[in-house]
Amino acid sequence: MSAHIASKKLYVTIWASLIGLTILTAAVSYLELGAFNIVLALVIATAKMLLVALFFMGVKYISEKMTLVVIVAGLFWLMILLILSMTDYISRPWI
Repeated sequence: MSAHIASKKLYVTIWASLIGLTILTAAVSYLELGAFNIVLALVIATAKMLLVALFFMGVKYISEKMTLVVIVAGLFWLMILLILSMTDYISRPWI
């Protein structure tokens, strides 16, 4: 089994993108978007997760079927997290 070797330029570009997305997350936190603050933060976090998974973890360089399995599994666990968080939030008494 041969390993894929990516260039330093690619890794530096991904790293700069991750830093840029982190700065964007911090900048967006100062905006007043109401309920969309959480949505935007999750979108940015998902983009960062995809960059890390695809390039640093090597998911991009394996078969397309395995990439699909990883994506579906990630979305499945995200839905579990969101559903459990919402059940906790909904079950709290309003004061």
